[in-house]
Amino acid sequence: MKDPRIEKLAYNLIHHSVKLKKGEKVLIENFGLQTELVEALVKEAYNASGLPFVSIKEPKIDRALLLGASEEQYALMASFEGAVMKEMDAYIGLRSGDNINELADVPSRKMQISGGTIGKMHTNIRVKQTKWVVLRYPTSSMAQLSGMSTEGFENFYFDVCTLDYEKMSQAMDNLVDLMNKTDKVRLVGPGTDLSFSIQNIPAIKCAGELNIPDGEVYTAPIRDSVQGTLTYNTPSPYQGFVFENVSFTFKDGQIVEATSNDTLRLNEILDTDEGARYIGEFAIGVNPFIHEPMGDILFDEKIEGSFHFTPGQCYDEAYNGNKSNIHWDLVNIQRPEYGGGEIYFDDVLIRKDGLFVLPELEILNPENLR
Repeated sequence: MKDPRIEKLAYNLIHHSVKLKKGEKVLIENFGLQTELVEALVKEAYNASGLPFVSIKEPKIDRALLLGASEEQYALMASFEGAVMKEMDAYIGLRSGDNINELADVPSRKMQISGGTIGKMHTNIRVKQTKWVVLRYPTSSMAQLSGMSTEGFENFYFDVCTLDYEKMSQAMDNLVDLMNKTDKVRLVGPGTDLSFSIQNIPAIKCAGELNIPDGEVYTAPIRDSVQGTLTYNTPSPYQGFVFENVSFTFKDGQIVEATSNDTLRLNEILDTDEGARYIGEFAIGVNPFIHEPMGDILFDEKIEGSFHFTPGQCYDEAYNGNKSNIHWDLVNIQRPEYGGGEIYFDDVLIRKDGLFVLPELEILNPENLR
């Protein structure tokens, strides 16, 4: 018997996330072989009188292609995938591969070819011209990453992905208003003392429309304003390798020193282009059902009591002028069991040890969002 929660998730994606209307075209792109949700999405798109299109990719095949990739080949690939994307009104991207490290042995120069072509196509066409949402789908490998049984992880997944995002959206309004009035931000914690300005850069709430799971409010620092040191306490898989103990030192916005469990590989990524050593996003995570990192950024960046500070490309909605083929959401958790920490807006403490302390923001604390 099909899990009824799959149909509920498909309904939310079609009607809440991309708000598919009659006659609109939606591209459902699945990276993996888990097709239950794809089938449910096709049916729900038809129920909404939309026109579904499906593309199924497989990570092992992507790896084989990338190992021999040339710029000419991937430019052509981006061209014909871009031609399809231009015809779409909406996009739903599913990630369901069985091995999160499938691309671990692909050389970084080959990954850069893909990021500079396919990645740029998504940035310029999909992000700017469609209503889109990206999500993971539960697999055994994700359950292993999270340290849960398969059934336990599935229950966790559907709690996270089908929560009341409309309630969350309304609860975020006070934080958005406060961020839009803020100039100076200071982040303090173990190995971290960082300051920067977000003045006049919009704050954007994310409540189930672009990512599932969701639960963050983001903006961007003024590009040259970042000063100090930031140490991340959450492992972060990127380009097939899991980075740990990442630490950045900033001067006038630029990462001038970077260390990790593989400092050489880390700096190769940061040397992708000039913008990779500057920050494109600052975001505060508030999802009440996500407590621990599991090595999957779509979950980890939403962890309650966390923030992420992102080297690379900024978003148009919170534009600070930084351009890059990199966008890497590295996460720091500030709850007491992770060492604690504080966030200050214009020298006023707004969150301590992962909990909001201003009365108007307490609605975003976990007990009020569940």
